[in-house]
Amino acid sequence: MTTAFRMQKKANKKTRIVFVTVPPGIAFDLLSKLVEERLVAGGNIISGVQSVYRWKNEIRNDPESILLMETSEECVEAMMARIKELHPYEVPKILTFSPVEGPADYLRWVDDETKRHL
Repeated sequence: MTTAFRMQKKANKKTRIVFVTVPPGIAFDLLSKLVEERLVAGGNIISGVQSVYRWKNEIRNDPESILLMETSEECVEAMMARIKELHPYEVPKILTFSPVEGPADYLRWVDDETKRHL
């Protein structure tokens, strides 16, 4: 194991990948707002997703978009609260994951971009 690899493993303990489903029409605005507020460093919009799920005793089949975003551990709570404020769903899907590894410079960028500048 190289030194650079060990640094990457240590650096990514602060990084979180965020998975959110949204109605297709709000994906860009929601992602842009979260980046603007430094709650996420950036993200991707995956369009054309079809979701099937049970909601209030009914099987639903709805078009959605997926937001895959990067944030820091320190921003997770505020980011989740803000998504709940802006999201039209009663119970939005907001899941976070810790990456197993990644380039140290990219992970530092995520951390730098999600620091709250006063």
